[in-house]
Amino acid sequence: MTLKDLFREAPMGQLIRLATKNRYLKYPEEEPDFKLPDPWIDLMNNPDPKPASSSGESTQATTPGPESTADGEKPRPRLASDQPDTAHLEKPSGQQPSGSDGVPPERDPQEPQQHQHHDNLRRASTDHLGLRRTATPVSARDFTSARLEEEQIHSIERTLSLPVVPKRTRDGAILVDWYTSDDPANPHNWSNLRRAAVTTIICLYTFVVYTTSAIYVSSEPGIQEAFGVSDIVSTLGLALYVLGYGIGPLIFSPLSEIPVIGRNPVYVATMWLFVILSIPTAFAHNFAGLMVLRFLTGFFGSPCLAQGGASLGDMYSLLSLPYAMMAWVSAAYCGPALGPLLSGFSVPAESWRWSLFESLWASGPVVVVMFLFLPETSTPNLLLRRARRLRKLTGDQRFMSQSEIDQRNMTVSHVLVDALIKPIEITIKDPAVLFVQVYTAIIYGIYYSFFEVFPLVYPVSYGMNLGEIGLVFLCILVACLSAVAVYFLYLYYYQNPRIARFGMPVQEARLIPALPASFGPTIGLFLFAWTARASIHWIVPTIGITIYGATVFIVMQCIFVYIPLSYPMYAASLFAANDFFRSALACGSVMFAHPLFGNLGVARGTSLLGGLSVIGIIGIWLLYIYGARLRAMSKFAVSAAFWS
Repeated sequence: MTLKDLFREAPMGQLIRLATKNRYLKYPEEEPDFKLPDPWIDLMNNPDPKPASSSGESTQATTPGPESTADGEKPRPRLASDQPDTAHLEKPSGQQPSGSDGVPPERDPQEPQQHQHHDNLRRASTDHLGLRRTATPVSARDFTSARLEEEQIHSIERTLSLPVVPKRTRDGAILVDWYTSDDPANPHNWSNLRRAAVTTIICLYTFVVYTTSAIYVSSEPGIQEAFGVSDIVSTLGLALYVLGYGIGPLIFSPLSEIPVIGRNPVYVATMWLFVILSIPTAFAHNFAGLMVLRFLTGFFGSPCLAQGGASLGDMYSLLSLPYAMMAWVSAAYCGPALGPLLSGFSVPAESWRWSLFESLWASGPVVVVMFLFLPETSTPNLLLRRARRLRKLTGDQRFMSQSEIDQRNMTVSHVLVDALIKPIEITIKDPAVLFVQVYTAIIYGIYYSFFEVFPLVYPVSYGMNLGEIGLVFLCILVACLSAVAVYFLYLYYYQNPRIARFGMPVQEARLIPALPASFGPTIGLFLFAWTARASIHWIVPTIGITIYGATVFIVMQCIFVYIPLSYPMYAASLFAANDFFRSALACGSVMFAHPLFGNLGVARGTSLLGGLSVIGIIGIWLLYIYGARLRAMSKFAVSAAFWS
């Protein structure tokens, strides 16, 4: 892929195309020497093609992704075999290459048996996703196993650059797909360097938004003095920001899943608003205005918090996605912890506004990089735009993307129901999902309220100033890096090799690392609670923070993988609901943390948090043992099966 192609897909490139009426940064279909692949021409010229499906329903040459649903939710068309990015799938079981150089042997793409195998697999995957409205309920294990098998096929196909033969629906529409198995427009075919660059941009975006929440903490004493408010009232600036980025995904997440919009317009438009609103926030002259602006900046900064993982899923295979997710979760996890470090020295030296200036200085360059270099990753959006270009090129209105066909009869009310009501419905009707939502909310609430105790311990017992307190938060970074190393080794040496050999396990297997890790938060909190005193060296309670931070990261990582596996077709909505649940409780925990520690003291207050974390130990083990039974009891799963 050339530099021109990279720049064209970014928002700046799309703006140039719009301003010049597509005279610059043209797509291949817009070049004068473009020739439509022969299979596509044959399909256009065949006046009476054989129906794609004997059942009267459309069958496509692409396999939808995990966002597809039986209830009309936007599918994610994908090549019949998406690229895996790990070495484990280069030689899948039963498909060992015979060449000495490790390259699969040449095979005839027209071979009937191979075509039959691919057609059967595509049909099975379509059935799993509910697009054919089967009467059998779909399990998440079936879904992921079908996708894994397709990715194994693609590990061979993409090295041969095989043509993708388009399909035609019974009503005559030609389904627009990738041209070849190694089509560079397919995000799964991007180079590792390009995917790493996109992942880095998304992680920086996420880090800045999360850091802006806690960077405010260092300014609270100055705000109390400047506006004459109490310490509890001053914490509203943090609480409202957290509430804002909990509400935002409920609106922005569904927008980014609409193929005609895609992810980039939502990302860039809201981030520009985030930066613009950060300017008056830093210069606010009254407390009420400051609070309103803090809420709005959190609200408009929120899309990355629910959609960052979806963007990574657009590019990475099933076995590679957990590695990318670790980077994204690390950015989100370390942001609130490192915020006080970034402002801890500048605020005492300058003024309380300095932390808000730092947020502006950090977010400004990030939004510029996003505007210049962040490409669109949504496959439905990319194929929809290709369909439009082909209709303009050929004058043939039969060229349509799968998303256009699926959304012909969709109404605004249907989108709102799926976006706002469906995640709440699943949470209420499914005991396993309900536990996960409540448990992550408790973890997040403890996470934010625990940080409020640091200024009550380190300055009082150890004589540290505001900047040195910020340095204590570095132990969260150490904890995160340690947890990443442990989880990486688990994936690389145990889980992924077993998946490559035996196939996808039940989703409760994803919770195995969380079982021993669930004891860590309780141990870390109690260690901090009863050693945070002047008679004991400061390193001892800091070790407790590190134990707490490392184990919470592993538990959250496992849960973030478990959530979409419960209901793959509603993964985006479930993430948005999860973000709302945990952010809402975190907002409340910021407010009750001061009275909690003020009335009970550091030891008893932190011990109370440690006692609450015991619920997580019991809950994770029960979920691992009885999760399958709980999902079988789900009223939502029964209703979904009834309507399929």
